[in-house]
Amino acid sequence: METVYQKLRERLDDMAVGFPATESGVEMRILKKIFSEAQAELFVKLRPLPESPKDIAKRLDLDADSLANQLEEMAKKGLIFRVRKGGNVRYAAVPYVVGIYEFQLNHMDAEFARDHEEYFKTVFSKSIQGFKTPVLRTVPIDKSLVAEYPVAPFEDVLEIIETQETIAVAPCVCRTTKELVGEKCDKPMENCFSFGSHAAYYVDNGMGRYITKEEAKAIVIANEKAGLVMQPFNSQKAGGMCSCCGCCCGVLRGIKAQPAPAEAVKSNYYAVIDSDTCTGCETCLERCQMEAIDMVDGIAEVVLLRCIGCGLCVTTCPAEAIALQAKAEDQRYEPPKTGGETYIRIASERGKLEKLMQ
Repeated sequence: METVYQKLRERLDDMAVGFPATESGVEMRILKKIFSEAQAELFVKLRPLPESPKDIAKRLDLDADSLANQLEEMAKKGLIFRVRKGGNVRYAAVPYVVGIYEFQLNHMDAEFARDHEEYFKTVFSKSIQGFKTPVLRTVPIDKSLVAEYPVAPFEDVLEIIETQETIAVAPCVCRTTKELVGEKCDKPMENCFSFGSHAAYYVDNGMGRYITKEEAKAIVIANEKAGLVMQPFNSQKAGGMCSCCGCCCGVLRGIKAQPAPAEAVKSNYYAVIDSDTCTGCETCLERCQMEAIDMVDGIAEVVLLRCIGCGLCVTTCPAEAIALQAKAEDQRYEPPKTGGETYIRIASERGKLEKLMQ
């Protein structure tokens, strides 16, 4: 007989990047640790589009007041998403990534971190980048890094920050996980951005704090100095933006393991090196998170299949021998307009669209 946790796993597998089963059952340990049976039973009946407790209660034939309390409890535990507007509140089911895993920031302990790392290494690293539409996209910090090409506002990190009305920052959940399993890296911790209703969710749940545009830009500049790759959610209107390192970030780790990372990230840029100007100092080798630069006869050379167009090699080249180049027009990628459209595309590519909308 199928248990409620098996139903929960199947429901999560229908969403976004999925939640595949393993032979070891580590994914079930994760679910049982963070969901009670009652919460699991309710989650499988929730929809990915926000609904009010009254509408959910009517649809499920439940008492609205009791349901509202249960939904709020689940939202506080990071199991579902909450949207507040005026005096109204709505709730929605969310995928494991991006969603439940990130929302466990304040609830994570060493046991959860170990289970997540086992799950990631066993199956999830392949699942997270196993389709045409990525969850995150890599963009340059500033349009000035791109040689002779106008950069769209949604492809310029500083411009993305400038267009936001509400910004929050939180510790990176990936580096938090790695620290709990004894693999702490030396990168800055508090630089995970969320915007709009996502920012409100983080602050309301005590995971982050509101910051100004100027503070956000200062964090971005510090990220660049630390060698972090900026990855907003893969939509023109992004609900959040990650500051990623190749040793901790789940998405970058999954991409880095592939033979052609450039094809996985849908970046519209790639690095070019002027061989006549390059001095062979190898600074760019240390900066690159994708191992996309080789030394050939003492001169740096870009491995195009591995370059994700982040621009980290550009900003610290002492000889100013590197620039970002825009890809040809027929190779350019335009992200979906909204996060909802992104998830719909992914669900369609995975053959899960009909199940997702149930």
